[in-house]
Amino acid sequence: MIAYAFMLPFLILLVMFHTWPVLFGTFLAFNSYNIISPPQWVGLDNFRELFQDEQFWSGLRNSLKYILVVPVIQVISILVALLVNRPLKGIGFFRTAYYVPVVTSFAVVGLIWSWMYQQGGPVNTVLRTLGLASDDRSLLNNPATALLAVMFVTLWKGIGYYMVLYLAGLQNVSQELDDAATIDGATRWQVFWNVTVPGLRPTILVCSLLSTISAIKVFEEIVVMTQGGPAGSTYSVLFYSYSRAFQDFKYGLAAASSIIVALISIVFGLINFRLTRGGRSDA
Repeated sequence: MIAYAFMLPFLILLVMFHTWPVLFGTFLAFNSYNIISPPQWVGLDNFRELFQDEQFWSGLRNSLKYILVVPVIQVISILVALLVNRPLKGIGFFRTAYYVPVVTSFAVVGLIWSWMYQQGGPVNTVLRTLGLASDDRSLLNNPATALLAVMFVTLWKGIGYYMVLYLAGLQNVSQELDDAATIDGATRWQVFWNVTVPGLRPTILVCSLLSTISAIKVFEEIVVMTQGGPAGSTYSVLFYSYSRAFQDFKYGLAAASSIIVALISIVFGLINFRLTRGGRSDA
């Protein structure tokens, strides 16, 4: 009873802010609801309307494109974790520096990067100097570059978070296997690929799951930096749900799109399990 008493506050909050919203949201997906009137059962009508809405498909395509961030952020995070895992002088400063963007509010991050991306800003200046940009238009105002610009901010902000997880995972990699492979004449790359990566597989699974779901559910970056523009080039599927609910007051349609997002997340979760062999460590 004492143990359950300690668990009770958390369980109450879990039911209030997780379990009940999931159940009620699933219920709303099959109803027409606008807050003012009580929910009216419409069956699969919300899903039919959803699949006929080109704006939904546009948002879904952009959210799926956003998944391209996942492998990039995982590779860079592993490399940074290996870099800061060495017992070098002042390494604590570098670990902190890499983690600072993680604890910075996205409202602040979005404003900073919006300024850096603006016409005549630092990013455009560097790109034009290197010959990588033909005009001085803001990257966020160009439909061809807006989504990539927002994805880079997600990448920059998330590296520190996954770096910390990989640092913890590196502590579980057998140092004896590392030393044995080195003594047997294995190169640094061979040790990394055949010892470090298999040992990190459980952490890779967790990090890839978290980053994949975050990519599919991208929202904060869109709201702060682009509001879905320009010309819908950064319009994500979760931003679609938000717009239908809080701008059009079509809560049933918004709930239906959220269910689609959840199902897609489950599919990509299963793919991650398959690619990482269920997170089983071979080291």
